Amino acid sequence: MKFFDYKGKNLHADRVDIAFLARKFKTPLYVYSRARLIHQYRKLARFFELSPTLICYALKANSNALLCRTLQKEGAGAEVVSGGEILLALRAGFESSKILFSGVGKTREEIRLGIGRGILSFNVESFEELKTIAEEASKMRRTAPVSVRINFPIEAKTHPHTVTSGRLSKFGVGENEAFKMYQWAKKQRSLEIVGLHSHGGSQLFSSKPYEQAAKRAGNFLRRLKTQNISLSFVDMGGGFGVGGEEEKDLKLSRIARAYAREFKDFPSMKLIIEPGRFLVAESGALLTRIVYVKGERKRKFLIVDAGMNDLLRPALYGAHHPVIPVVKKKGQSGIFDVAGPICESADIFVRGERFVSPQVGDLLAILNAGAYGFSMSSQYNSRPRAAEVLVDGKISRLIRRRESFEDLVRTEPA
Repeated sequence: MKFFDYKGKNLHADRVDIAFLARKFKTPLYVYSRARLIHQYRKLARFFELSPTLICYALKANSNALLCRTLQKEGAGAEVVSGGEILLALRAGFESSKILFSGVGKTREEIRLGIGRGILSFNVESFEELKTIAEEASKMRRTAPVSVRINFPIEAKTHPHTVTSGRLSKFGVGENEAFKMYQWAKKQRSLEIVGLHSHGGSQLFSSKPYEQAAKRAGNFLRRLKTQNISLSFVDMGGGFGVGGEEEKDLKLSRIARAYAREFKDFPSMKLIIEPGRFLVAESGALLTRIVYVKGERKRKFLIVDAGMNDLLRPALYGAHHPVIPVVKKKGQSGIFDVAGPICESADIFVRGERFVSPQVGDLLAILNAGAYGFSMSSQYNSRPRAAEVLVDGKISRLIRRRESFEDLVRTEPA
């Protein structure tokens, strides 16, 4: 099912003409489809019906309140990685008892916030962090819920920047260290052991790493049982790949069956998954306008008004985002690189793409930009951040205004 598609020669988001949105809200502009977001959530929920499952949306992918609220109303929980994201999740309506707090560098202040707000669990990533949580909970005369993030030795074939497992990763701990942490936590009156956490990486297009991680997790759970340690949930992370032809190789049904099979000995334990990109990536597009057409025969450029400050992923990861015209044309085609205005050679969205008769003022749509687009955007080169619009059928709604020059200097002294 397509939610960004052509009707005649004009690209639409659901039932709204993209060109109309660009005229009304200007460019660069993030456009999201509410219908696509709900479609992705329900699709994932259907695959994981084999086990009692809580889907915790990873706010880092896109923390806009209206998008979060849409998922919260569908029944989602939230996975957060900072105190700020805890507050954003609560503001969006997520129940505190459905909020998981991950991340390797939780501060004492953030830990106190999580304990005070009654979150579901801290996904603990080191022995030092576990001791800190115990100390802060004791000071507050509270009991902090914890799960240990285990770094299983699973090979995740993805970009090096998005691998979160293996011996060189900063995330989580090894199995032997994790076992010692569980044994220690069991003796602490200020801690409650509630879960086990694992996450291998992002944009994984094979079910094999998930099946391997599930097997390792199942064996570890049985090891914990010998110590009379039982858990309320097992959190297997997310990272489900989206986009491109490779997506057909990601068998969500196989992953769901592997989880049900490996955890069948623990019928009272809930499964948690933490998708981010899978839910929002294809729900969003970045609209941009051609400012200049330049170059010679061997290298031609379309210079657009969006830059790597608006969408960092191509420069940071070499990520591919399809770039298509908002209005189809007839005429002579040529090969172009699409580049932004930022003073960095990495500010290229796509290289060697064919476009038909591109002209100054034409609109382009950069697809699959709903995840890690706006959330990673910046004011680099003193460029105000883009506006965001949510489309719901025929209705379009501004869900974040465009920044102004005043926003650039608001936190500086006069």
